[in-house]
Amino acid sequence: MSNDEEEPPLAIRIDRTAQEPSESNPEQRPDDNVSVGVTVITGYLGAGKSTLVNYILNAQHGKRIAVILNEFGEEIGVERAMINEGESGALVEEWVELANGCVCCTVKHSLVQALEQLVQMKRRLDHILLETTGLANPAPLASVLWLDDQLESSVKLDSIVTVVDAKNLHFQLNRHRDSSSFPEAFLQIAFADVVILNKVDLVSPEGSEGALEKLENEIHSINSLANIIRSVRCEVDLSQILNRQAYDATHATHLQALLEESKSISSRDLHDSGVRTLCINQTEAVALHKVRLWIEEILWDKKYDMDVYRCKGVLSVENSDHLHTLQAVREIYEIVPAREWRDGEKQMNRIVFIGHNLDENILADSFRACR
Repeated sequence: MSNDEEEPPLAIRIDRTAQEPSESNPEQRPDDNVSVGVTVITGYLGAGKSTLVNYILNAQHGKRIAVILNEFGEEIGVERAMINEGESGALVEEWVELANGCVCCTVKHSLVQALEQLVQMKRRLDHILLETTGLANPAPLASVLWLDDQLESSVKLDSIVTVVDAKNLHFQLNRHRDSSSFPEAFLQIAFADVVILNKVDLVSPEGSEGALEKLENEIHSINSLANIIRSVRCEVDLSQILNRQAYDATHATHLQALLEESKSISSRDLHDSGVRTLCINQTEAVALHKVRLWIEEILWDKKYDMDVYRCKGVLSVENSDHLHTLQAVREIYEIVPAREWRDGEKQMNRIVFIGHNLDENILADSFRACR
């Protein structure tokens, strides 16, 4: 945390050894059938990530939330191979219990190992927050948490929350808009499920409402699926950032609502090849095996020279009475049946892409071949 922000209170150190639940304290007994949601907090330097974490650590919200603070650089990575290096370097410095029931730790290298260690503690938790420091791109982390086999039964990726500075965001985005490389702010917004537009009180009072609306439009031009929350010192309703179920394949109703809001997005109104959102729609049912080949060519083979960061969609699959959901983060994707189509419901395909150098015509035309 930065020096000008209040440090979280430190209290009782929690032993690194796994603790079995006590018979006299049933609150510690975990429910093996319930996965704990993990929210990743990212944001540009100085946007207010530490302020948000401090707010959560000090607020009396009645929730037991574990906060993991990361101090690794992007070059260290979060691949599974990094986790199995043994005890040569103590990765987790310490766990501390705070006055409001939260627990907090600092991680030097592998936050996935910290998550595994947290699960072994057998503590009842309502949620886990990962605050990323020095990690410009949350995609590798999201990929590990989303589909990590060893963690899947105990924790689940809930959402990515990006904190942005309302006063400086426009400058940060414009700095490299015409460049082939993009600043951290673009990637962090592109991967976000929730964007906290922080420090709105520092925007000039004269015409501030119009200025904030322009910022929100700019955010949505990059990522139309993100929910934007205005804040001062990151004081937000926790229900707006926790339990978003953004990666829950069975949470199809919320996904459909997001896609409905994005259905009119078209790249034809945009005149650059920067980071943005576009949506393709098709009414005819598709062959699932063809869709898999199609998405793999885009994500894995880069067949059309497009760089897809996120992808979300609903699919109408041939010979199936189930609505299927499609989600992708970089090269990792998942297509699963979510629920049965309802009587009278219009069955169609709708897919939103977030990325760089996207071509709507190529995506729409190539997708038609999946019929």
